[in-house]
Amino acid sequence: MSAVESDIKPVVPEGHVAIEIDGVAMTAPKGSMIIAAADKAGIPIPRFCYHDKLSIAANCRMCLVEVEKMPKPAPACATPVMDGMKVITRSDKALKSQRNVMEFLLINHPLDCPICDQGGECELQDLSLGYGRSVSRFSERKRVIADEDFGPLVASDMTRCIQCTRCVRFTAEVAGTYELGGMMRGENLQIGTYDGKPLTTELSGNVIDVCPVGALTNKVFRFRARPWELVARESLGFSDALHSNLFLHVRRGEVMRTVPRDNEVVNECWLSDRDRYAHQGLYAQDRAAKPMVRDGNDWRETSWEEALAKAAKILRDNGGDQLGILVHPATSNEEGALLARLAEGLGTGNLDHRLAQRDLSDAAVAEPFAMPVADIDNADVIVIVGSHLRHELPLLHQRVRKAQRKGARVHMVNPVDFDVAFDVASKTIVTMAELATALAGVDIAGAQRAVVIVGGVAETSEHASAIRAAARGFASANNAKLCRIPQGANALGLSQHGVVPASRDTQSMLTDARSAYVIYGIEPGLDFADQALALKALSGAQVVAFSHYACESTRAVADVILPIAALPENEGSLTNLDGYVQHFTAGGKAPGEARAGWRVLRALGADLGLAGFDFTDYAGMRKGLSLRNVVVAKGTAPAHALPHGAGLAIVASQAIYRSDATVRRAAALQAHPLNLGPRIVLHPDDAGAAGVHADGVAKVKNALGTATLPVAISDKVARGCAWVESGYGATAALLSGNVEVSRA
Repeated sequence: MSAVESDIKPVVPEGHVAIEIDGVAMTAPKGSMIIAAADKAGIPIPRFCYHDKLSIAANCRMCLVEVEKMPKPAPACATPVMDGMKVITRSDKALKSQRNVMEFLLINHPLDCPICDQGGECELQDLSLGYGRSVSRFSERKRVIADEDFGPLVASDMTRCIQCTRCVRFTAEVAGTYELGGMMRGENLQIGTYDGKPLTTELSGNVIDVCPVGALTNKVFRFRARPWELVARESLGFSDALHSNLFLHVRRGEVMRTVPRDNEVVNECWLSDRDRYAHQGLYAQDRAAKPMVRDGNDWRETSWEEALAKAAKILRDNGGDQLGILVHPATSNEEGALLARLAEGLGTGNLDHRLAQRDLSDAAVAEPFAMPVADIDNADVIVIVGSHLRHELPLLHQRVRKAQRKGARVHMVNPVDFDVAFDVASKTIVTMAELATALAGVDIAGAQRAVVIVGGVAETSEHASAIRAAARGFASANNAKLCRIPQGANALGLSQHGVVPASRDTQSMLTDARSAYVIYGIEPGLDFADQALALKALSGAQVVAFSHYACESTRAVADVILPIAALPENEGSLTNLDGYVQHFTAGGKAPGEARAGWRVLRALGADLGLAGFDFTDYAGMRKGLSLRNVVVAKGTAPAHALPHGAGLAIVASQAIYRSDATVRRAAALQAHPLNLGPRIVLHPDDAGAAGVHADGVAKVKNALGTATLPVAISDKVARGCAWVESGYGATAALLSGNVEVSRA
């Protein structure tokens, strides 16, 4: 849309109409609303209920404007443009109407701006300055609404609510959970959940952003700072491979809160709760703040010089094939490139970031989505294979919901009928061993824009190579785009920067233990596919740990701990699942003596006398970066923990708020209703055969050990399977093979 001088008639494109707003001639799409035309032309119209990502409600009436030949003011958000329409937004009639609406809205609104967390960034506060009266003519008592407990993430003060229903429309249309609604009528109308239960959507924090007043605020941030005290730093989400754009709001080096940053091709204007609240974990008590070395069975803090000298000695004494380098898949591109350079300098090809994947017999690495995320909105057929999508990638799940609401058919092939917030055309629930074969039976005839999404349940299973091959063949046969979700926030970037094995992959390094390891950004007790194997291999070797946390499992295996900055405290880049490289800046300050990982790697490389570590600053380091084309060594197919056919086959999915060390330390996320804790979920027939009952406790055994877990029973689990979530210590030894289940 283009605004031109009013005496020049604009050329009207097909499907558009010519209109005039405040004397400015322009064109607008047929059927669009006046407020959208005005926004694109930069003409301000006040509003509360209107949001360009939500349906039109026309509740607040703040956007009343004068339209030529219409006897009464019209709501700009709900009045379609018509050819030749003339709109006046600042006439006496429009301004009087807007001021009257403002007075009406303020009749019951409490005068508590000084203690309201929304103060300083409140839409009602801003607009009342221009459209409100200096005194109120209302002398009656203001109404008071009892607050509900919306859970650990969202705080409510519903007396401030102006019934714009943005939050109601968000939970219904975007999140798909329909948790909020209007109750009662007239002046008694109030917004709530009716049943008083906490919000369970994985996107609940977005109701804070859409709320134009202080009715819904950030419970974690509540009363901690004022907006004008904060500095906004551009950063990225690091808990999944989408890399949602966001701002870190920082005060004196401390990340106080996280808010979304608009990017239509990535996260639109939304943010998952995992990305919004993960920063809370940065300030956990076990954060690594000083270099530490082991003296016998004891740990002591030391200087960087001594810690780096000890790390360098371990690496000098254990070079070549005796050294394994294991890297967390959320590591930045820059740190990954330096680790690849370090491995090359030390003569080892044992370098890998694929910690949670068991079957790499096809040498699989992450690859960019064949259909960009933004285009999935417009797909007509979507096939989801082996993924708990709602927990794995909440905003991709939201895109699939949007496509389904436009008419797309969604088919699911899974070992568990995972919860989704959209209608499904077909469900095929089979064991992991049958998944590859079952995919061929999905009918997507007539599809023009089909996409196949392969998720983490498939990618981390023991049958991953067969499923990947089947998905590739299915996509090729049906002219569909194949989108494999990278297993790790920066798995694609690390693959492109050479953090992949030329010799041994993760499983091979751990099965045939090396004499020394470098572990980078890893929590050893929870980040591997096979925790027992990993801890055994690491415990018997010398270990240099570049770590964000000096946790119990790191202390148990490491010989030296080098504290490094977490992503929100660092600068660098990540490559998202579309292959889109995005840069982030340091927001918070790393604690104590912790340093950016690239700085520590530079110092260690210099101590070792390796080439390529002679840069002095970030810019100099980036000049030497380049993508690497490494021939990835094939892994071996995993062996089952029990003989084939014995016991129940494990189905492992990632627990939504146990995905990485920082998220696991965010107290508010750990208190969320979606964080169910360690448990085993069985089909009723399998539970009956094992003699266990719902809400009881079961003994779960495989070749690696025995665990005692609470039991849930659901017919959503395929017969012959046992579903557990990873990220918990209690389930860490049960993420592969078959298990025997019996009454505890």
